[in-house]
Amino acid sequence: MNEPEVITGMLGLATPGHPAQPRTLAVVGISDNPYKASYTVSEYMQQQGYRILPVNPGIERALGEVSYASLRDLAVKPDVVNVFRLPQYIPAIVEEMIELGLKNLWVQLGISNPAAAERAEQAGIRVVMDRCILIEHRRLAGR
Repeated sequence: MNEPEVITGMLGLATPGHPAQPRTLAVVGISDNPYKASYTVSEYMQQQGYRILPVNPGIERALGEVSYASLRDLAVKPDVVNVFRLPQYIPAIVEEMIELGLKNLWVQLGISNPAAAERAEQAGIRVVMDRCILIEHRRLAGR
């Protein structure tokens, strides 16, 4: 969990011998409120070229994209599942990811569920937990 190469890989950043890879981020728990962290972080990632797939059954749209009720409802398979939910919701998200064959879980800064992280890793899911994707992107991409 939180290995530097996992973070770089999930972000799709260029490394020696490997060009940058475009990434699709399913953002679980995104808000349509521009003052919430889930919105501003996702907006930054969208501005950096990432496709954002909002996942929140309580909203219709966010950042110009249709919001989906769950990961199961997505029309495309995301590269990364980026989570803005309380720790107690992470195990269910992990189980849904296992069911769908999704391989990259990023749980935002301030959110931690070690048991869910262990379950995810045992199922072959790479995990970044308690880290901000915006902060890591800025740090590694030099922005």
